[in-house]
Amino acid sequence: MDINQIYMDLIEKINSNNVFKNEPMKKHTSFRIGGPADILVIPDSIDEIVYALKYCRERNIDYFVMGNGSNLLVRDKGIRGVVIKIAENFSDVKINGTKVRAQAGILLSRLSKLIINEGLEGFEFASGIPGTIGGAVTMNAGAYGGEIKDVIVGCSVIDKNGEIIYLNREDLNLGYRTSIIQDKKYVVLEVDMEFKKGDYDKIKSIVDDFTKRRTTKQPLHLPSAGSTFKRPKGYYAGKLIQDSGLKGVRVGDAQVSDLHSGFIVNLGNATAEDVLNLIKLVQKVVRDNFGVNLETEVKIIGEE
Repeated sequence: MDINQIYMDLIEKINSNNVFKNEPMKKHTSFRIGGPADILVIPDSIDEIVYALKYCRERNIDYFVMGNGSNLLVRDKGIRGVVIKIAENFSDVKINGTKVRAQAGILLSRLSKLIINEGLEGFEFASGIPGTIGGAVTMNAGAYGGEIKDVIVGCSVIDKNGEIIYLNREDLNLGYRTSIIQDKKYVVLEVDMEFKKGDYDKIKSIVDDFTKRRTTKQPLHLPSAGSTFKRPKGYYAGKLIQDSGLKGVRVGDAQVSDLHSGFIVNLGNATAEDVLNLIKLVQKVVRDNFGVNLETEVKIIGEE
C-alpha cells in the first residue's frame, strides 16, 4: 500500500502533528541508530492507539509498537509499514494514596520521581531504568534486586482483536525479561501499581545510591540500548565479555564499553551493521571461551 495513502488515511482520525512520513528512527532510539520508518505515529489518546492498530490490522499493513526506544536497535534500512510510538504524548499519572495508575508512555525516570515525592517505597529500583512503564511491563524490567513484577497490580491492554481487556498480575506471566504481553503481542495502555508508605529521606537516599552506582559504572554519557545481553544462568554477561578480552573492542563506531563490558555503545556514527557485527563477534568469542551462548536483551528490528 502507498505510504502517502496510509498517511492520508491515518490523519483523518489522528492529529496530523502526531503522524510522520519517512521518519529517521535514529531520532527515536537511545542508540541514535536506525533508518527511516515508512510511517511513524505518536498517539496521544487511547482512541488514536486503537484506530492506528485497527487500521493496520484490517489492511494487513506491517506495524510495530514501541515505547521510548531505549531497548531497540533499528536496522539501517529502517522499518517498513507503520511504527506506533507510545511515549511522551500518552503519559498521564493518577496517584491515590498508595495506588498509582500510569499511562503506558510515561518515562520510568519521571514516574519514579512522582512516586518518590509522595513518600511511597518500592519503586526505587526503577529510578534509573531508561524507557517507559509500558515497555517495562512488557519485558518485566528490573534492576538492583527489584522488578516490575513486585509492584504491579494489573494493566489494561489491547488484544489481537482490538478489544481492551484487563490483566491482573497473575495473568501477566511475568518472568525474567518476559511476559504474556510479548508472547501475545498485546499493547499496554495503562498500568496499576501499589506501594507502601515509607520515609521520604530513606527512599531518596536509596535512589541516590543507585544513581551513583549507575553513573560510576555505566557509560551513560554515550548512546546505547542499556545492557546488550541477557544475564546467562549462573554468569554475568559483562564479566564473560571482559574475561574474553573484549573490553573496548570496536567495529566501526560501535564499541564494547570500556566502562562496563555488558554495554555496546555508539561512539558517534555507528551503524546498525556495526553493532550487529560486534554482537556476533562477542557471542562467538564468549561461546568459544566459555561455552556460553549470550542472548541479546536489545530488540533488533527493521528490514534486513
